[in-house]
Amino acid sequence: MSVDVKVPILPESVAEATVAAWHKQVGDAVSIDENLVDIETEKVVLEVPSTVEGIIKEIIHQEGATVGEQEVLAIIEEGAVAAAAPAETAPAAEAPAPAGKPAGEPALEADDDAGKLSPAVRKLVAENDIDASQISGTGKNGRILKEDVMNYLKNQPAASPAPSAPAAEPAPAPAPAGERSERRVPMTRLRATIARRLKEAQDTQAMLTTFNDVNLQRVIELRREYKEAFEKKHGTRLGFMSFFVKASIEALRRFPAVNASIDGDDIVYHDYYDVGIAASSPRGLVVPVLRDVDKMSFAQVEKTIGEYGKKAKEGKLTMDDLTGGTFTVSNGGVFGSMLSTPIVNPPQSAILGMHRIEERPVAENGEVVIRPMMYLALTYDHRIIDGSESVLFLRTIKECLEDPTRILLEL
Repeated sequence: MSVDVKVPILPESVAEATVAAWHKQVGDAVSIDENLVDIETEKVVLEVPSTVEGIIKEIIHQEGATVGEQEVLAIIEEGAVAAAAPAETAPAAEAPAPAGKPAGEPALEADDDAGKLSPAVRKLVAENDIDASQISGTGKNGRILKEDVMNYLKNQPAASPAPSAPAAEPAPAPAPAGERSERRVPMTRLRATIARRLKEAQDTQAMLTTFNDVNLQRVIELRREYKEAFEKKHGTRLGFMSFFVKASIEALRRFPAVNASIDGDDIVYHDYYDVGIAASSPRGLVVPVLRDVDKMSFAQVEKTIGEYGKKAKEGKLTMDDLTGGTFTVSNGGVFGSMLSTPIVNPPQSAILGMHRIEERPVAENGEVVIRPMMYLALTYDHRIIDGSESVLFLRTIKECLEDPTRILLEL
């Protein structure tokens, strides 16, 4: 009996998806719950598992195709595994050596690679003469995805050659002298969504950015004094983000317009605090949301941020993780940014930008001293947030961070 493999029910507001990577091909045997294909939406990658045992009879939509909810992706011939098994095992019995390999060398490595790489990835690896074993796969069970190959190529020029590789044989080889090459790669659905939403924000909001700087001496001393005890008790490190998130909550309490949003001709004031934490992932910028942060401890904030960071790297963030948010904190300092003007994430009305910590001379009590300073930036929608509110909002964060006991005592 033939069984359809369909696009799963998509999250609300997501109209379509892109076929990101097939893990099975026509004629391959499949088992129940085995992942067949990855579907990329605007925010997350969804896995489509098999509901039956059988073989792939037909693939209707190849990688890169745009599909809608419940659209048929492929057809499985249920119960045909036994018939397909002899055909799959026959070549292994003879175990012929792949072309170009010594007769005595086993063909297992080539078979393993074929199982891990989709046709599109195999082609990309072959075109760029890459050793697939050098690429770390971020897909399920370590499967290598297109994004992994592209990231490998992008980072390769700066990478050192492997210890076992001959020094005179860099990889990949540079383009011939005088050759002007270029590559055209379609935007991923996530990247296209990021581009569209950021442009919409610029077109629809009256965005303005105000700046301040903060002396982090007290925060650094506090972390240095308690970091070992904190990690021993809570099982997570005490980072800077929890201080900034907690300081933001105190400022949002005092200036509710910064935590509000515009809906038509109305202003919606949110009496809860869901803070998005902008993070980089192999697929692009993502903003997982910490919900009800005002009710979370420092340890809970740090643990949740750590869990989100791990899920982002593994491509396992869900729509629930990324949906909502009333305010966003973005830390460009981890990449070395000194100063920036972050763009608001609609329908939110403001975003806080953190930057690198840098020792600078400052005046204290009539003397010049060296202190660890950071520039802060608040980009806000001037339609509902006045300039005075934005300046006082940043000043509140500055006061909380320069005297962290204010956060604990809610002063």
